[in-house]
Amino acid sequence: MCGFTGFARDDAGAPPATERLRAMCATLLHRGPDDEGLLERDGVALGFRRLSIIDLAGGHQPLWNEDENIAVVTNGEIYNYRELRAGLQARGHVFRTNSDVEALVHLYEEKGDAFVEDLVGMFAVCLVDFREPARPRVVLARDRVGIKPLYWARGGGALWWASEPKAILAGGAFARELSGTALVDYLVQGFTAGPDSAWRGLQRLEAGHRLSWRPGEAPRVERYWDVPHGHEREPAGAAELCEWIDRVVRDRLVADVPLGAFLSGGIDSTAVVTSMAAASPDPVVACSVGFSERSHDELARARATAERLHLVHHTEVLQPDPSVAVEHLPWFYDEPLADSSTVPTWLVSRMAREHVTVALSGDGGDEIFGGYRRYVYDVAENRVRALLGPLGCAAARGLGRHYPKLDRAPRFLRAKSTLENLGRDPARAYYASLTQLPLAEARAVLAPELRAALAQHDPFDAFEEHYRRPAIDDPLFRAQYADFKTFLPEQILTKTDRASMAVSLEVRVPLLDHRFVERFVTLPRDEKVRGGRGKHALREALRARVPASVLDGEKRGFDTPLRAWLRGPMAGAVEEALHGLPTDWIDRSVTLARLEEHRRGARDHSSLLWSLLVLEHWRRRHEVARIAV
Repeated sequence: MCGFTGFARDDAGAPPATERLRAMCATLLHRGPDDEGLLERDGVALGFRRLSIIDLAGGHQPLWNEDENIAVVTNGEIYNYRELRAGLQARGHVFRTNSDVEALVHLYEEKGDAFVEDLVGMFAVCLVDFREPARPRVVLARDRVGIKPLYWARGGGALWWASEPKAILAGGAFARELSGTALVDYLVQGFTAGPDSAWRGLQRLEAGHRLSWRPGEAPRVERYWDVPHGHEREPAGAAELCEWIDRVVRDRLVADVPLGAFLSGGIDSTAVVTSMAAASPDPVVACSVGFSERSHDELARARATAERLHLVHHTEVLQPDPSVAVEHLPWFYDEPLADSSTVPTWLVSRMAREHVTVALSGDGGDEIFGGYRRYVYDVAENRVRALLGPLGCAAARGLGRHYPKLDRAPRFLRAKSTLENLGRDPARAYYASLTQLPLAEARAVLAPELRAALAQHDPFDAFEEHYRRPAIDDPLFRAQYADFKTFLPEQILTKTDRASMAVSLEVRVPLLDHRFVERFVTLPRDEKVRGGRGKHALREALRARVPASVLDGEKRGFDTPLRAWLRGPMAGAVEEALHGLPTDWIDRSVTLARLEEHRRGARDHSSLLWSLLVLEHWRRRHEVARIAV
């Protein structure tokens, strides 16, 4: 796993800018502590930081073709590189290393930009073609589901790119300004998604997209892969599903360094570790974290799995530690991310790095097989919506509008959101269950002038474009498709990538192999949600290899007891952050009133308060100068 950055100037004859390139590259040291590669040629400056995984001695990047006029750097792993290499060698290509990345330059020689379509793996790629004198061509590509990050920008007489925004910003061509629309998106969703990053002027290359550019031309961005959405697939038998899991796990066991896994008490990570144990001649190393609060702890199930599979099991109980959120993480999350599970993800990554360099994760199972609770609720709500009809839904909406918000009441009394959702369009209803804060409440905490300037921006609009796109006319699949475009790459996978890379740990996600996604994401709805719970097909397929205590146990997720933390050990940090946020960003009187309501127990404002805590420490750490509207 690695990181790269660079720029290509409009003037290919411009003098070298080695110190600028080194400064940009230095911001990515955590992504690649083992080696550095720098290239300056024909106006192109390319920097690379390497975490050595495959071909430890010979995998120095950039890597070249035979004629040394095409160079490539890559963050990630190409799992089918051996098959690609064999075919390329049979067609006359000469390889100089055993690196998985070297196949890319030879594929590009044969297929041009379509080379990326042959790759199985997780990757962000920068390829530079120097074959036309004084007009080098740059190609950027991001893997199909967005496991690895890639950013780019156009300005200062150059095209810029990097694995993380901080590297582009270190180049000095862009102001450190937060986008106003990104702030609204962040408060509502807890993350930002789409082509625009949180930083004004910096673009996110979206999952399954590639970019090409040469001096004198505008950057061309195009999609090369999409989640299949044309029609449903036939149901999958248990044997087929298990064979696929074994296959994608086995593909990810190739490494020249110690390899292990993350293990929770849930279905996905247990399925991955079970396949690893069957394929590995030696005991698998697994790492788990738990919580002192029993409502959030799954260590007992993880320990039972470790004992059953004879794993080498490392565990740690997480204690509230505000320093993780306010001192360590803001540097690595250089776009604000309000997912509080960044804390345990960083802690389990840090623990795993003491024992392994590569860890497999179960991420992706929920998005493919409909495992989230919100999917189950969405299916139930759409069934009730059909029974009520338009008049009944309108009545439910009216009742929900006047029903009190009982955050502290028993679950069966907290009906406000359900009633309101029944009266909404299915797209808006699902979006409401996905987001952490209603738009009206997000706007209420903005400074008055900023609130007025952003009055027309609604982050739902971008989400709805994804939701409406599939030809499969099923609300559950539409929700899954939209999540694949937003929530999965820019919250779940971003969380894992930044937390693991912060400690120089490579994390592989076998269930997000694009072939696995293509086969199972379009299963019929009843193969996903049945009997009031998700992952029906996956649960039943695993019956012969995973205990019922895991398959039928309560889903707790990889989360933190945030409400208790913010009323206890983190209360001081939150108040200090609210006083620090600029008053042209946030209305301080409103946020302090929310904090007081939370302290009294009148309302649960955990999500908002955590978001503001993260925002303020992100702002400080990255020296954000201003907000741009």
